[in-house]
Amino acid sequence: MTSHSDLTLRFAEPEDCNTLFELIKALAEYEKLSDAVTGSPLALKEHLFGSVKYVEAILAEYTGQAVGFALFFHNYSTFLTKPGIYLEDIFVLPEYRRQGIGKALLTKVAQVTVERNCGRLEWSVLDWNEPAIKFYRRMGAVILEEWRICRVTGETLAELGNG
Repeated sequence: MTSHSDLTLRFAEPEDCNTLFELIKALAEYEKLSDAVTGSPLALKEHLFGSVKYVEAILAEYTGQAVGFALFFHNYSTFLTKPGIYLEDIFVLPEYRRQGIGKALLTKVAQVTVERNCGRLEWSVLDWNEPAIKFYRRMGAVILEEWRICRVTGETLAELGNG
């Protein structure tokens, strides 16, 4: 277990974008999706800190080294008529897992959700990622087995957008 005095959670700053992008690439490698990473630290910086802020990120640092992150954005529940937060990614480097860092990150995002009077906190998990599923259930999450993610990208998105 890490010492809580050695763990710092903080909102990312513009100078953190290269580090954050390296953690994103480590997440993609863990999920066997490295070839799906087509973005850049510059695009990430624009989306985190540009004139329109699309996402927010919290960095986890252990003894001053970035070891994990949570990246999230607001969504909306029409049924609750309240904003919510969608946790796009939460990741801790493998050598720092099982030390309370993931729990600390998830707790921090939940605190932000409550502070902003949001109605819910949601995220997705890959069906093969049993360690994550068990962790999320221990944290109180309900896995919505009856829901499926729908996604349109690339050329198909362009065609859909053109009617």
